[in-house]
Amino acid sequence: MKELLPPLTIQGRGIKRRLHSRVLQSPLAGVSDQIFRKLVRRWAPESLLFTEMVSASALKRGHGDYKVEELSQEQGPIGVQLFDHRPEAMVEAALKAEACGAFLIDINMGCPVKKITKKGGGSGLIAEPELAEKIISQVVNAVQIPVTVKTRLSCYEEEGLDPVNFALRIQEAGAQLLTLHGRTKSQGFAGNANWVAISQVKNALKIPVIANGDVHNANEALQCLAITRADGVMIGRASLGAPWVVGQIDSALQGKAAVRTPNPKERVSLALEQLEGLLESKGDHGLLIARKHMNWTCQGFPGANNLRHSLVRAKTPLEATALLTRQLTKLS
Repeated sequence: MKELLPPLTIQGRGIKRRLHSRVLQSPLAGVSDQIFRKLVRRWAPESLLFTEMVSASALKRGHGDYKVEELSQEQGPIGVQLFDHRPEAMVEAALKAEACGAFLIDINMGCPVKKITKKGGGSGLIAEPELAEKIISQVVNAVQIPVTVKTRLSCYEEEGLDPVNFALRIQEAGAQLLTLHGRTKSQGFAGNANWVAISQVKNALKIPVIANGDVHNANEALQCLAITRADGVMIGRASLGAPWVVGQIDSALQGKAAVRTPNPKERVSLALEQLEGLLESKGDHGLLIARKHMNWTCQGFPGANNLRHSLVRAKTPLEATALLTRQLTKLS
């Protein structure tokens, strides 16, 4: 079928990248690991995925190296999202990510979590536009691949919204694409995303703008794009326990055949696959990581509540595996 949206070109300082999907998977702390990305990729082979948000300072100290070093093991475009308030650390981290095969570098200026913002990172940079510009320009001048930014409408809703001014400064600093979450820093993830405010930013900028916030399915993606006129959408929390959502939305935007939502048995099988992958990658600690995924995924069938209750309390990998295997037998 004919594509509804052509590829999106992002021109870096030395390298041009093309996005064949206008649906991006948001980086999610504690979620967007390699195993999660492989599941999302199953349904969204061309979508831009991201590593978990990476601390530039931690990477400089040798912590979290695996988050960028494992990129060479994966197919499809994967960006590395960095956060920090130190320009020199961001430059060093960006160069390392580029050397490891990052599709692009995304600078986080939108995370509202207090432990990030109190140190001047994430959405804390909205209140320091000069520093934000310095970080962007230095990273852009250091790497050949595109540099993008993810941010929010403003810091505090009660102060009034002026997302256009900060977005223009991001553009002038050299960012080649902007992802805008339609909430303020003070909102966190509460309330409704302001798609109209995103449209105002889109109208003011020359670089591509990706809309983020309150897009859970294909219908909402189409509504969001109609209002914002954005160049694409980024999916975040809607993919928790549902790695097929990005692919479903992408298929709808491209006018392709609808992607079927997995049935209960397939969802439980998916949870087991993810658990086994995390155990292989992380050892017994993988069970702790898998608990939230199993809780999100195992829904929509009789006995699901009891299964989730047991899974999050499973003390050993063997116990969790046995619970999922028994449930698969029941659903056969």
